[in-house]
Amino acid sequence: MSATLADEIRTRLGELSPAERKVARVLLAGYPAAVFETVATIAERAGVSAPTVLRCASRLGFRGFPDLQAALRSELDARNASPITLYTPAESSEREREGAPRDSAAAHLGERAVLVQRAVAQTFDEVAAHEFEDAVGLLGDPRRRVHVAGGRFTHLMAEYLGMHLMQFRDQVSLLPHRDVERTSFLTQLARRDVTVLFDYRRYEADKTLIAELARERGGKVIVFTDPWLSPAAAHADVVLITQVSSDSPYDSLVPALAVVESLVAAVLDRIGGDGHERMKKAESIARRTGLL
Repeated sequence: MSATLADEIRTRLGELSPAERKVARVLLAGYPAAVFETVATIAERAGVSAPTVLRCASRLGFRGFPDLQAALRSELDARNASPITLYTPAESSEREREGAPRDSAAAHLGERAVLVQRAVAQTFDEVAAHEFEDAVGLLGDPRRRVHVAGGRFTHLMAEYLGMHLMQFRDQVSLLPHRDVERTSFLTQLARRDVTVLFDYRRYEADKTLIAELARERGGKVIVFTDPWLSPAAAHADVVLITQVSSDSPYDSLVPALAVVESLVAAVLDRIGGDGHERMKKAESIARRTGLL
């Protein structure tokens, strides 16, 4: 996926004049809603003239301000896409009506493999090294409690990360599902806690609220999300963005899984011998109690 409009604006800040930079900062401060304001309103907020707003749009690579707004509408359409809106069966249906044979799933297997490999490679190219290192530092700190939560499908990612961390460090928990337990859990969030959230389009409001609660209590927040960014990212200390490219109407979580596994390996390396001892004790208890 290409960069978001906000990314483009940030990248080009250095190319703008001081007055145009004021416009760009107004757009970023109220993004995305500010982009849909009138030129006159944006000019007033930035303390510049209306022509300056138009010049800013041009310097950002757009033919005019309506063109900039249209780009944001397209971005928001993609951000809010669902499997229903991404599903386009028309092409295969047309082939069937014309009597053409249905393509076999195996015929496209190689193409699918290339798509997945590309998404994983792009994800690793784009994950900021300092963000990944900060995540390792937070999850590898034995003084901190770690809480993990996901959504409709991403709870699988949350459980995968949480259960790995449980094997080699203490104080790791998954967000409870039942209302009373969840309320009690969230009430106990504290300053030394790290809350890890998985939130991909279509975003879930409770993830943003959990991130906000965790930050209010002075804790740290790590958010796994897609290139369009979960609203929870606004409250995060670390944001790990993974690609979701797929040849189906469903977003792929394979790149996210690859980053999770890399994070687990790095955290275990960070914890070192204590993590190994914790693993041995856990395995001993599991064998003794018949769980292994």
